[in-house]
Amino acid sequence: MQQVAKDIQSFISHLKYEKRYSQNTITAYQHDLESFWNYILKEYGNPDLHDISHQYIRSWLAEIKSNDIASRSINRKISSLKSFFKFHITAGRLKQNPMAKVITPKVSKRLPVFIKEDDILNLSQSIDSATEDWKSLNASTLVSLFYATGMRLSELIQLKEVNIDFSRRQIKVLGKGNKERSIPVTAETIKRIKDYQRLKYKEFGTGVAELLVTEKGKKMYPKYAYLLVTKTLAGIPTLDKRSPHVLRHTFATHLMNNGAEINAVKELLGHSSLAATQVYTHNTIEKLKEVYKNAHPKA
Repeated sequence: MQQVAKDIQSFISHLKYEKRYSQNTITAYQHDLESFWNYILKEYGNPDLHDISHQYIRSWLAEIKSNDIASRSINRKISSLKSFFKFHITAGRLKQNPMAKVITPKVSKRLPVFIKEDDILNLSQSIDSATEDWKSLNASTLVSLFYATGMRLSELIQLKEVNIDFSRRQIKVLGKGNKERSIPVTAETIKRIKDYQRLKYKEFGTGVAELLVTEKGKKMYPKYAYLLVTKTLAGIPTLDKRSPHVLRHTFATHLMNNGAEINAVKELLGHSSLAATQVYTHNTIEKLKEVYKNAHPKA
């Protein structure tokens, strides 16, 4: 194995066993680094790690940019390289970081897409009245739990029954980096979970530790949940984007619009930094502008 390929593998092992990143995150890092290294092999032969300069990196970035890769994706690749070289500097394998002279392209800020409160109320009423089979029951349960908790897709489908505290009305969630957080839920949400469990036990028994199952009684998987949610959200014609993450955005935005403190929203979402949560304050400001425009005599 070439030395740099070994260097990549040692970094990936660090992410997996020490940082304990999710498999999706590790796969993204590995794809970015292998793509970079394949380019280096093609253009520059087989240099050692300390031979890779900022010119090599800029050349690779120019190559991928010529393929109309979005700035956001390019920034993710730059972030992967920064973490990779930083790891090897810390390990003493490198003395200088070639990323120091690499500029990150600016990305236009996009406000998170969310569902209006009236629309989410109408959606809840419509899906609650259509639960004759397991697919419609799962669609209703998924949408309701995503909106009630703000969980990520991976978190919800991995949610185990033992992590639901019915008496205290809270759910323990295992988030990114294996960080735990507790999310309080309403009595209505607890009742929905109990009703779902009752039907699940009656139909399939107690063989699956996770709360959510498919109509075949198997543990729910990401694509199944994603497709059910996107199909359900198609009932909102004004929505530009449809995904489970839109419900997470909706959860956070509605909390902020109704006066929730930003640090509390940060904890509920499981964000590691406040910067990730601050994007929802922009939606709140847009709401305030709308209120001002409609209510102020001179607006």
